[in-house]
Amino acid sequence: MTMTLSYHIASLAERQQYKSIPLLGAYFLIRSNVSLAPLTSFRVGGPAEWYVAPKKLDELQASFQFSHSEGLPITLLGSGSNLLVSDQGLPGLVISSRNLRHINFEKETGLLTVGAGGSLPRLAWKAARLGWQGLEWAVGIPGTVGGAVVMNAGAQGKCIADILVNAHVMLPNGQIEILSPPDLKYSYRYSQLQGKSIFVAQATFQLYPGANSALITAITTENFHKRRTSQPYHLPSCGSVFRNPGLKPAGWLIEQAGLKGYQIGKAKVAHLHANFILNCGGATANDIFRLISYVQEQVEKQCSLLLQPEVKIIGDFSGVGTL
Repeated sequence: MTMTLSYHIASLAERQQYKSIPLLGAYFLIRSNVSLAPLTSFRVGGPAEWYVAPKKLDELQASFQFSHSEGLPITLLGSGSNLLVSDQGLPGLVISSRNLRHINFEKETGLLTVGAGGSLPRLAWKAARLGWQGLEWAVGIPGTVGGAVVMNAGAQGKCIADILVNAHVMLPNGQIEILSPPDLKYSYRYSQLQGKSIFVAQATFQLYPGANSALITAITTENFHKRRTSQPYHLPSCGSVFRNPGLKPAGWLIEQAGLKGYQIGKAKVAHLHANFILNCGGATANDIFRLISYVQEQVEKQCSLLLQPEVKIIGDFSGVGTL
């Protein structure tokens, strides 16, 4: 679909708050100076220069066109559950998927199509209640469908690549492309979408309807409780900070380095699971960044292995330390 995009600035005051974009007879707002801390699971980070949370595909396309016309870099934001945003905030336009939540269960084929902003845990619960197999492992992963597709999210030996049929993605020029798993070049917690301004608009998964809903719900519940009792969720975190490097999990290596409970500022390595860093209240992104760097240094010194972050670190951390 080709659209003519225009926007107006009524006054300097309006420019400091939002841009109003007329689109197909309706307006939606692109706001400025929006704090990103409440939009990430770490609860840290500075403001977005510009921010938009489109509700429809045409609004998403208009957002990309706006960024292009203004020469703005784009940052894509899901639930912010696997993200560390700099205290300095982010330049350009932050596009959030949180309002893209359409969902369709196709009983005849077992295909499940969902918008990028759909919650992965809620999707797992809904599928279980319907007696659809295939998402029981995903119930404890705090994130959106879009983020899960980009990161190849996984748990219990299973991952998004196992069930993905295709993903509708929006390219920087606003065009839609349909990608299959081979196109995404999936590997452990990786897809070729990482680090690119390509927005996952929706994804289709192959599930298996017709199972006993009580049984699938029981399995999902067990997976949920296992994750909740083995990992700390009482304080803000991003989930697992580092990728597992091989036979030994990252959490085990961090524990062997004696770092459980180690703290910088208000950021602390969790006692319950050492691959979690917690915001103990009032932590800054710099605190968390320094702690990530310190953990890397100590594990490399003691185990001769450099841990690679699983969390996506974005924004300006210059002068804070090395990573």
